[in-house]
Amino acid sequence: MLIATALEKRFGVVRALAGLDLAINSGEFFALLGGSGSGKSTLLRVLAGFEAPDAGALTLNGQDLLPVPPWVRPINMMFQSYALFPHMNVADNIAYGLKRAGVAAGERRSRIAAALDLVGLQGLEARRPQQLSGGQKQRVALARSLVMRPRLLLLDEPMAALDAGLRERTGLELRALQRKTGAAFIMVTHDQQEALALADRIAVLEAGRVAQIGPPQEVYARPATRFVAHFLGAANVLEGRMRDGVFESAEAGADIGAGLPAATIAVALRAEHIRLTNADEAPVVTGILEDAAFRGEDWLLIIRLPGGASVRVVHKAPPPAPRSPVGLAWGAGALVPLFA
Repeated sequence: MLIATALEKRFGVVRALAGLDLAINSGEFFALLGGSGSGKSTLLRVLAGFEAPDAGALTLNGQDLLPVPPWVRPINMMFQSYALFPHMNVADNIAYGLKRAGVAAGERRSRIAAALDLVGLQGLEARRPQQLSGGQKQRVALARSLVMRPRLLLLDEPMAALDAGLRERTGLELRALQRKTGAAFIMVTHDQQEALALADRIAVLEAGRVAQIGPPQEVYARPATRFVAHFLGAANVLEGRMRDGVFESAEAGADIGAGLPAATIAVALRAEHIRLTNADEAPVVTGILEDAAFRGEDWLLIIRLPGGASVRVVHKAPPPAPRSPVGLAWGAGALVPLFA
């Protein structure tokens, strides 16, 4: 559907997009993740037509989008601030794009009613934005975008303004809405759990490039680089080398795995894949418990290894006393080899 090829965008000396390649499938929910300055918002603005790339190509169903102005592209964007007109009521906010597009009054009324029904705002047509809750404002902004029947909807931190209690429910409603409309959604978010829960695929951006792309479960379980492993879910990353079929890690102060590819230069190890051993199990390595934090369903432990590295461990039971020695072990498939 949407194909971006070698997109470049500079702002002075800052290279916001650095030869970025991306392909979005028709009807999929796609999430963009990355730290500040990774290029997420710039990419969204290039797709919408608010920024022109310095180089590269952008096509939608084979059509070159770069010469097409924003108001003509079959793409709509929902801004983080929602950008509702305070002097207009809900119906007029939703109707704004339709009026600009010259849609007849009868057709406008029909499409506004359908959009209100779609987002569950029936009966609120006459309210002004200041009379709405944060969740209701988001729905108005969403209805205003969807009423134009875009093939692609861009969402810039769509749930950032909602309180924690609303985010999960609203996110699931958003995904259901995407499935119902059949439009492709591209969502920029800083919330990793949000992206993992909602998206069909995610892309992790680093310095204006796609560091890794794929289904959420795949990217989380098999990070391709140190950056992705650290960024997505804060995996433990231990440096080392393969020698005689064994991964030696000076940081860990032990040999911590075997059977990895010879080119492995580091390993990623998720906190939830590490277990504390008991007297009947030989540990892979023994460390010292430095800190523990209760998180409701589990404890997060910080354990210092003999080589000086600290690892995060998710533990279900109350932890031992601080400064206690603890044995650590993990399954054979828990270590993910990293090559960059």
